[in-house]
This record gives sequence, C-alpha cells and structure tokens, in this order.
Amino acid sequence: MTGDGGNAVELLILLGGIALIPAMLFCVTGFTRILVVLGFIRTGLGTPTAPPNQVLVGIALFLTIFVMAPTFKEIKTTAVDPLIDKKITQQQALQRAEKPMREFMFAQTRDRDIALFMKLGKLEPPKTRKDVPTYVLIPAFIISELKTAFQIGFLIFLPFLVIDLVIASTLMSMGMVMLPPVFISLPFKILLFVLVDGWNLVTQALVESFG
Repeated sequence: MTGDGGNAVELLILLGGIALIPAMLFCVTGFTRILVVLGFIRTGLGTPTAPPNQVLVGIALFLTIFVMAPTFKEIKTTAVDPLIDKKITQQQALQRAEKPMREFMFAQTRDRDIALFMKLGKLEPPKTRKDVPTYVLIPAFIISELKTAFQIGFLIFLPFLVIDLVIASTLMSMGMVMLPPVFISLPFKILLFVLVDGWNLVTQALVESFG
C-alpha cells in the first residue's frame, strides 16, 4: 500500500509538472521575445490574420528550440543523462538543470530589472549572482525580454511607417481623401518585405539578439 501511495504521489507531481511546461516555456526561454517580435511584424505589415497565430507560434517554438539548443544540451548532459543512469537523485538533477537555465537568463536580464524585484521582495542587494533567488530572476528575465522585444519591434515598424506616411501624403495631394491609405500601402509593404528578404533578416536579428 505504501508503495502504491508513493507512486500515486509521484504521478500527481509528474502531471503537475507537465501542466507547468507551457508556463515554463514562456517564462524561462526566448519564446516570449520571439513571439512578440513576430506579432510586431504581422501588425506592421497590416495583415492581422497572415501568418495565422498557429504559424507564428510554431515558428517561435522551433526558433526557441534552436536558440536554446546549447542550454538544453548542457542540461541533458549534466542532469538528465545521469538521472536516467541513476547516478544522481531527482533533487540533484533539478539543481544541475537549474544552473544552465540561470546562466541563460542572467545573460539576457538587465541588472536594473533584477534590482527592481530584489527591492520589491525586500531582499538585500546581491553581491554575486548566486545571491539572486530564482523566483526573483524569472520575473526580471521576463521584463527584460519584453523590453528587448519592443525595441526590436520599434525598429521593424519604422520602414512600414514611412511607407504609410508616403502613401497617405500622396493620396491627400491627389485629393483622394476617401480612399483608405491601407489599401494602397499594404501591397507596397508586402513587396518591400519580400524584396529585402524580411524573414531572413528578422530571423537573423532575433537569433543574434540572444548572443
């Protein structure tokens, strides 16, 4: 009976961990930054349904796997494989897996955001990275990711904004004030995005932004 009870508890913990995977994907990887930037591209182009949400999420997911591959590989080598071989305990595996994830988050997180959550948590200013609790690092990482994503989104919007202004000014000068500028500017924005190989440039900028 005791063994059955222990197995039931482990099963519940496993199911709870699986339910937390989407939240972990958003919170401790580059998924948020990538998805927000892809959303900015769609909004800047003026095509609210193209690409569809499913396509954007799929692109963001596989770009996240590509960006996080070195971190995931280190986790597999130092934590997952020894756990499968029963060389370490589950607690030791979690501690080993936490280290590369913290290193990745620290590399993308601004000191100002960490200081903010340390202050909000009424904690002493950290002397080293080890003094920063993970529950402080994660929200600081999310805030930093959002800021970076919005900075990239601003740069993406600029050329589209220029096209919108030029088209609107041209239509007004021609007296065609009743014609919505978006009908004219949309094909030009799509043409510009295709000619400059926009997906290639955006993907390169996103991946390099994690460097």
